Amino acid sequence: MESPAASGARGPRRARAIFDAALSLLAERGYHGLTMEAVASRARVNKTTLYRWWPSKDALLAAALTESDALALSVPDTGSLRGDLRALAGRIAELLTDPTTAPIAEALVSAGTGRPELAAVARAFFSDRLVRERPIFERASQRGESLADIDLRTVMDLVAGAIWFRVFVRGEAPSDAELDEVVDAVHRGLDGRVPTR
Repeated sequence: MESPAASGARGPRRARAIFDAALSLLAERGYHGLTMEAVASRARVNKTTLYRWWPSKDALLAAALTESDALALSVPDTGSLRGDLRALAGRIAELLTDPTTAPIAEALVSAGTGRPELAAVARAFFSDRLVRERPIFERASQRGESLADIDLRTVMDLVAGAIWFRVFVRGEAPSDAELDEVVDAVHRGLDGRVPTR
């Protein structure tokens, strides 16, 4: 039989069902309750199929997270930088507190040096997010807000990082007022460097 690497394929025929099963089980049982046996059973595939493509639970979960749209985030266009940041903050908070997506996000946060496949996915995920968020700042610049000397990663780390910290470290769901405070604090800092119109 041809190996996955030799065939150049990205996954078995039922890859979508396998990924859906892995993520739904993650949401239901958490990381420690997720097993290869349970994924195989729910996806109706043989366990050997899973191990042929993914040598471990982490490798399977990394593939599922990479291919999934579960944490998809549309980039808002409200007409102002502050409005875009606030809309983005609201969507991030929703993803991190929704019972179907929170365990997936938590798996990304918990990915550490002991789980290299998940850690690599987490790095790629957050890098991709920054690329997708860049249009917010490009539009702000086109409106006359000079952001050339501002590190966009720092801005997004401040906004998104505050929300991830609130949810996963403090165990609190941020209120609308608290999201406003986070965005306003960051935006006020930018206002000191950006000409307003």
